[in-house]
Amino acid sequence: MTQFANLTSQFLIAMPGLRDPNFARTVTYICEHTEKGAMGIVVNRPLDLSLGDVLAHMNIQGAAPEVEAQPVYLGGPVDNERGFVLHTKTTPWSSTLKVTTGIYITTSRDILEAMARGEGPERTLVALGYAGWASGQLESELQDNAWLSGPSDIRVLFDLPAEERWAAAARLLGVDLTLLSADAGHA
Repeated sequence: MTQFANLTSQFLIAMPGLRDPNFARTVTYICEHTEKGAMGIVVNRPLDLSLGDVLAHMNIQGAAPEVEAQPVYLGGPVDNERGFVLHTKTTPWSSTLKVTTGIYITTSRDILEAMARGEGPERTLVALGYAGWASGQLESELQDNAWLSGPSDIRVLFDLPAEERWAAAARLLGVDLTLLSADAGHA
């Protein structure tokens, strides 16, 4: 039996051979990982949707243009009508999970209202949906060479353009994904 390794607050980087269209060339930030399963947010798949669109849909008005222009990401294939905000800490919100010191995930409306007023967290990533794995599923996928796991970096998470995050996350491990084969092998 494989010993459980908690990947909370790590990046999950899709290997070049991962063909699942939900996860090919993605970086997923793992928000929670226990023996019961894992939950994360894909952080490099922007939708053709802005935060302004989401706020309008929720009847939240008065946001500044730079807030409204913020991209919204496809956080994963599960429950993609539900919103998630990855953010740095500022104020306690109604429904917030602490991922690690300095990074939180909130699902309540109050954070979006605060963002519209210009009172939200300094750094945010808004996503619809999440990635989820049942007990043992992620560990099995890691063993099958579908993913690399490694340390996260707040700059990759919030500051880099989405199209640069996959390669940048791998570089944190010293890996150049362009040099890896799409074929998996086991010795």
